[in-house]
Amino acid sequence: MKRDETIIILDFGSQYTQLIARRIRENKVFCEIVPFNQPVETYRERNLKGIVLSGGPSSVFDPGAPFCGKEVFELGVPVLGICYGLQLLGKLFKGEVERSQKREYGKAVIQIDRPEDLFFGVKDITVVWMSHGDHLSQLPAGYEVLAHTENIAYAGIGNREKRIFGLQFHPEVAHTEEGKKILQNFLFRICRCTGSWTTESFIETTIRQIREQVKDGQMVLGLSGGVDSSVCAILVNRAIGKQLHCIFVDNGLLRKNEVSEVISAFKDFDLNLIPVNASDRFLSELQGIVDPEEKRKIIGRVFIRVFEQEAEKIKGVEFLAQGTLYPDVIESTSFKGPSATIKSHHNVGGLPEEMNLKLIEPLRELFKDEVRELGRKLNLPEIILGRHPFPGPGLAVRILGEVTKERLSVLREADYIYISELKGMNLYNDIWQAFCVLLPVQSVGVMGDERTYENVIALRAVTSVDGMTADWARLPAEVLGRISNRIINQVKGVNRVVYDISSKPPATIEWE
Repeated sequence: MKRDETIIILDFGSQYTQLIARRIRENKVFCEIVPFNQPVETYRERNLKGIVLSGGPSSVFDPGAPFCGKEVFELGVPVLGICYGLQLLGKLFKGEVERSQKREYGKAVIQIDRPEDLFFGVKDITVVWMSHGDHLSQLPAGYEVLAHTENIAYAGIGNREKRIFGLQFHPEVAHTEEGKKILQNFLFRICRCTGSWTTESFIETTIRQIREQVKDGQMVLGLSGGVDSSVCAILVNRAIGKQLHCIFVDNGLLRKNEVSEVISAFKDFDLNLIPVNASDRFLSELQGIVDPEEKRKIIGRVFIRVFEQEAEKIKGVEFLAQGTLYPDVIESTSFKGPSATIKSHHNVGGLPEEMNLKLIEPLRELFKDEVRELGRKLNLPEIILGRHPFPGPGLAVRILGEVTKERLSVLREADYIYISELKGMNLYNDIWQAFCVLLPVQSVGVMGDERTYENVIALRAVTSVDGMTADWARLPAEVLGRISNRIINQVKGVNRVVYDISSKPPATIEWE
């Protein structure tokens, strides 16, 4: 089957590599991030339209600096080097690269020298975003200057005959005023992409692939009610119908009314849904546990056991579907290069070997916003698609200290009031994530004429694009006051509410 036209991004460790991919996909062109040293044979035979060399933190002068092989430039497709990628072009093709006296970081004004190719339709003078310590000081043979700044003679270069181009700045970031136009020129004027990678084409192709792979086999999926697993379930259900068995484990750590809301949300999809109430089992295993990492391990281990037991009841199961997303894959894969493993994600590599099932991850090429768009095309309700992220261990990591039925009840009620108020004030959709945390301390208070010594609830709300960085949400004081009053008056056992004004970094979004 013919693959979608593809742009390959060779990753040299830039903090912006995923952003390059997002910008390309916004133009309906499929792209994939691979390690800088991945053999070209792995992507040579694809419907390859072009290659992007990402930036990176290294200097080309560093011992062991990441270099790709020259065979990358012999594939016959256009190449665009960004920042470190431009310096790499200079080094590989016998130009001159020099260490700068000081690192240039921030906005710069460039003058366009050749208003064609990359800079077709771009203003003669425009603002770009620089972030580099080295710079090109002499052009390689066959290259010409496309743009310059007051400090940088070679802000944009190109070899038109070989269709190899380089930019010293970052077109993918919002600070580069005409960055989108520059990338579009590379995609459509230079690489001749058609922009045919649409949600509809993805659905059609993926359904066909799942049917070809599964045939008459049976498949299981762990449905949590979150965006990823929900979209995955509906997409796979479109492909194989009742051959898919969705196991929804109630671990006793879910939010108020969550079980009934999830079951109700899927009732119109004719989904083969199997609810499993295992709350007592989870709570029993968590008794006396206060260490957050230990909580996570216990919850993960018990979930796998419960899931396995339910899956074993289904005859002929050969496949396991997971809602793994592209950032999960990137973050969980060591590239043996500059982008080292960041974390071990719960959706990647978590398949128990003893289950001996074939793993299918139909969303593993998509970002979160693309998954939400896919869900809308599949007619999933906004109550699912618009949900804030919710951790796999659930409320257990929002209760600092031991998890008990009583403490869960306090947190559930407080969280329900908080989220209800945000929705009622039309603030919920402006926030990336909002939740309550039950602290392991008690504080003195006065209720009526009596002295109290009760629980403290912390409110957390952050704004973010992708969750990798986040800022605390500036909720209006009157809204916070109303939420605090309701929680203290209506949730028995709480006499104090505080608001978390920490950003990520240095804090994380969740408390545990």
